[in-house]
Amino acid sequence: MKRTILKALSLILIIALAAGAFAGCGTKVPAEENSGAEDQKPVIKVGTKDFTENLILGELYALALEDNGYQVDRVFNIASSVVHTSLVNGDVDLYPEYTGTGLLAVLKLPLETDPQKVYDTVKKEYESRFDLVWLDYAQANDGQGLVITTEASEKYGIKTISDLQKNADKLRFASQGEFDVRDDGIPALEAKYGKFNWVSSKVYDNSLKYEVLANGEADVAPAYTTEGRLVDERFTLLEDDKYVWPPYNIAPVVSKEVLSASPDIADILNAINAKIDTKTITALNAKVDVDKLEYEDVAKEFYDSIQ
Repeated sequence: MKRTILKALSLILIIALAAGAFAGCGTKVPAEENSGAEDQKPVIKVGTKDFTENLILGELYALALEDNGYQVDRVFNIASSVVHTSLVNGDVDLYPEYTGTGLLAVLKLPLETDPQKVYDTVKKEYESRFDLVWLDYAQANDGQGLVITTEASEKYGIKTISDLQKNADKLRFASQGEFDVRDDGIPALEAKYGKFNWVSSKVYDNSLKYEVLANGEADVAPAYTTEGRLVDERFTLLEDDKYVWPPYNIAPVVSKEVLSASPDIADILNAINAKIDTKTITALNAKVDVDKLEYEDVAKEFYDSIQ
């Protein structure tokens, strides 16, 4: 009887071991499949601010990353006031920023007008304070400026803000109200260039300024240097020849942790920024704001053209 029980127990043990062996074989993953899973690139969360130019830039960065094997989560249209916080908190991994914004609005440091000095400062301070990395900055500068009708520019020989100040008594200024009192508005200009004795100065809504100029109601207005309407030959952007305004060069700002894990992101995005100058981004903005094309289509067409 004991011998029979022992034989039965031995048989059960053999069956159990065999089942375990077969189960092990069934779950084993080939080495080549394992390596593919390990090599898969992470999802990158690309953010943008909530205006045309930033949306185009963010889409360009997203397309470049996807072309290099990354999956991209587009977290677009974030309010400018909170986009930096979104990056610090990890809600996004990168977004297009402007050197002047980083210097003045985020870091709240003193005004500086040399582009390289501004970039060097924000790059150093962002890394030490926030663990964020500024990649290479583009030549494109989306800064404060003044636009004049080309007719008035040619009539009075006005190409620079110095020329403008000398001829202000012949010109009508289309103000936006706050520009007359803002630290970086008329007070800053008059501190460097002298008094602007306009023929008249009236307040208009910013969104109407180009219509006001085109309709002959005014000659000069505040503008930003990459606004799409500036492609119109009826308007001339004046040179800030005494460097009143800081540079606002475009650059991707990236989480240091994300960049450390995927260092090739730097080369991928730097290659895009190298193709962006002020004329180029202004033309891209115009296709959206003037021609009413979708920003995704404009970005894709430009991206394909630089490959």
